[in-house]
Amino acid sequence: MGMLLEGKRALVTGASRGIGSAIALELARSGADVVVHYVSNAACAQEIADRITAMGRHAQIVQADLSDPHGCEGIIEKSGAVDILVLNASVQYRKKWEEITDDEFDTQINCNLRASLKLIQQAVPAMRLKHWGRIVTIGSVQEVKPHPDMLVYSASKAAQTLMAKSLAAQLAKDGITVNNVAPGVIYTDRNKEALADEAYARIVTDSIPVGFYGEKEDCAYIVRLLCSDEGRYITGQSYFVDGGKSL
Repeated sequence: MGMLLEGKRALVTGASRGIGSAIALELARSGADVVVHYVSNAACAQEIADRITAMGRHAQIVQADLSDPHGCEGIIEKSGAVDILVLNASVQYRKKWEEITDDEFDTQINCNLRASLKLIQQAVPAMRLKHWGRIVTIGSVQEVKPHPDMLVYSASKAAQTLMAKSLAAQLAKDGITVNNVAPGVIYTDRNKEALADEAYARIVTDSIPVGFYGEKEDCAYIVRLLCSDEGRYITGQSYFVDGGKSL
């Protein structure tokens, strides 16, 4: 693909594993320097940073608990101004709706929605100065097909996408695009245990028109497009990377 993002600097939240790690590596492969955000696993974050450095790009790691209402304060100060912001970090609880606690509600809303707004507020001023910026939120197929045991997660993802659409209209004049990428069933460590149940896995697979799970790299490729100049005319959109599950 060449160096589509050479000279750009990206911050990817939740980049130490799963979809976030694939996005961080793909942006680096396309020429961007990357700030790797993580919550608790410093070793995994460092491994991703080392892989980015091995590509000849600059990598930095930054720790923050985005489920804490004040957890993302000062992240941009620590990492420095960025041209690209990918809001991938999220918290997901599987629980019957009647049993959801206040703490579980707050934790998911803080990480999946509140932190996204706060980080956008921190990142946009520098983007405006350059009249160039890319913001990508990572949503979920649950925005349109909510899992019955993930009520708050699906609601928070739908809210984040509506926020992205609103901001896209407001920031377009500043040369900043804002889009959402909504993964379907992507085989990562988050759902590995659930999909180990053969009966459940068969039900899930049968619900996907293409008949198989996605890989985390499937999400990274479209994020790369949206973050490049090749995606300059795309804003306010939500793309489902789900094998047709949202149909």
